[in-house]
Amino acid sequence: MARTSAVHARRDWSRWPRARWALLTTGARRDRGMSTAEYAVGTIAACAFAALLFKVVTSSDVQQMITALINRALNVAG
Repeated sequence: MARTSAVHARRDWSRWPRARWALLTTGARRDRGMSTAEYAVGTIAACAFAALLFKVVTSSDVQQMITALINRALNVAG
């Protein structure tokens, strides 16, 4: 017999978070964190992104846009 009542559906739904958490935390072959190689790749990627962002922000076009934005904000406020 299929359980179609609202009470049964609500009870099954309330079990879902606990069951999901159990699957996520007690997997048989779950990695417990990143390996050293993954940290190295992540660090290199973060440094490359920081260098790219620095290059963009220090370009003359972007500096002019930022200066114009600040001047416009100061003129509106004061």
